[in-house]
Amino acid sequence: MANPLEVESVTATESAAKVETPEKKKAPRSRKAKAEPKPPARKNAANTPSQAEKAPAAAVRRKIYSEKERAQMLAQIEKSISGGATHKSAVKQAGISEQTYYQWKKAAAPASDGDNLKDLVALEEENKRLKSLLAERLRKENAELKRKLGL
Repeated sequence: MANPLEVESVTATESAAKVETPEKKKAPRSRKAKAEPKPPARKNAANTPSQAEKAPAAAVRRKIYSEKERAQMLAQIEKSISGGATHKSAVKQAGISEQTYYQWKKAAAPASDGDNLKDLVALEEENKRLKSLLAERLRKENAELKRKLGL
């Protein structure tokens, strides 16, 4: 059996060694090292959860709207805004976010410029047709009046 005094002396020297170790001063870290977050430690691929497991149970799926649906929603929102509603309430009523509304509006703006040009050309053609029709009717009326007057 071991002598109890020897056990106490060994324990005392071990505890003294433990006490001395924490007294070491560490070198200060640079500020840059403190500011940068550490990347998470990589785990074994077999232990990591798949993307489906990471997703919350009540994940919201995005609805993809066609160009026609987008145009209809934008028109509905513009109508609500012109009726006195705020942007926020009109967009919420349509069921989309404000960011989505502004992105759709930005994307739809160049397409509407092309439509305006087509509309302008169509109106000019109709105007030309109506002018020629009016001129023809006026000629007939003028010829009839001359005939009645005997000129």
